[in-house]
Amino acid sequence: MTAGIDTPDRRGRTGLDRQGRDLTGNPDVRIQDVEVLSCDWYVLRKTTFDQRHGDGHWSREQRETYDRGDGATVLLHNTDRRTVLLVRQFRLPAYVNGHPDGMLLETAAGLLDGESPEEAIRREAEEETGHVIGVPERVFEVYMSPGSVTERLHFFAAPYDTAHSPGETHGVAAEGEDITTVELPFTEALAMIRDGRIADAKTVMLLQWAALDGPFRVDA
Repeated sequence: MTAGIDTPDRRGRTGLDRQGRDLTGNPDVRIQDVEVLSCDWYVLRKTTFDQRHGDGHWSREQRETYDRGDGATVLLHNTDRRTVLLVRQFRLPAYVNGHPDGMLLETAAGLLDGESPEEAIRREAEEETGHVIGVPERVFEVYMSPGSVTERLHFFAAPYDTAHSPGETHGVAAEGEDITTVELPFTEALAMIRDGRIADAKTVMLLQWAALDGPFRVDA
């Protein structure tokens, strides 16, 4: 008996080896086997599949996929003050891969955890910044690392007021979160992309959207 397959894992899941077995949308890809390598919290799978190439020949391939669920992120902006509200928190993967201290400036974000993207991002915005937002503006949906990670991230934007002071600490303590809010002039946030002080992909994407097609575009 294997946890996550025959018996519940620590999150109560079974049948994790069935994910992807019944895919039929691409006639040039035939799933042959799915193996669960790890399901401690998220799920690491190895999938074996046959793929037909452009010249007609078939090859057998194997890929590992990391399934952490889908997520959502939101750019909080104040057009009157021409500011954005970001969060700063420690990110171990960035720290072990060359970031000086692992403290990244980011837009508020989190996993859906069974909620709709809109519900999830309203919850995450309040948990991470202390701000209660209304109906967020949907921006786009993106696969952030499609070569290995299954996650689809839903991007939103929403206005915020000045009811809470930047620098306050937020987050869910039971989940080890220690999150500080940082309010920045929008022009400074863009400059921080250029010099590397903002190095988080979702944050870069939302800031550039805000400049090109969002609340801080030239004709806004």
